[in-house]
Amino acid sequence: MPTVLQLVRNLVAPLTRTRFFRIVAPVALPPIEAALGAVSGGRLQLASLLVPSLVLHTIGARTGARRDVHLMYTPDRQGRAIVAGTSFARERHPGWTYNLDANPEAWITVRDRTLRVSAARVPAAERDAAWHRIERQWPGYRGYERDSGRTVRLFLLQPVAEEPVPSAGAPRPAPTALDAIGGRG
Repeated sequence: MPTVLQLVRNLVAPLTRTRFFRIVAPVALPPIEAALGAVSGGRLQLASLLVPSLVLHTIGARTGARRDVHLMYTPDRQGRAIVAGTSFARERHPGWTYNLDANPEAWITVRDRTLRVSAARVPAAERDAAWHRIERQWPGYRGYERDSGRTVRLFLLQPVAEEPVPSAGAPRPAPTALDAIGGRG
């Protein structure tokens, strides 16, 4: 039997695929997310009311500056998060995907917990399974890929350690023994 959350997702998901939503959301949602984060001390995201959400903290591919973006994620049941660079079906890949390609070491904040992660593209052979898992969470989400005319970049975010995000301009932390053995924190 579907839960109330699943029923709401099934009702709201088609609205997110409308032309109106794709025009308005990229402009309206970031300031709303920022305001909610400021008011709640980072504990609340608008998207998190419907889907698992995180803040991805990356290092800019060209600038080296810290970049933060709010994203939906899908747990893969192996302790990793799957994120999709849909960018509301725009023709270009979102900037954060270039950042992860250039600097796969990143951080995520989920609720009030921050983890250092290692990002890797979902292998081609695993893309359909990843999309299937994502669409079980948010029906029709792959429609963004079809409508954008590009292959959406899918990433697996593997937790490495629990640690704070470095402040803007701070040097990256030195590798640890945990990094050398590929362990998880």
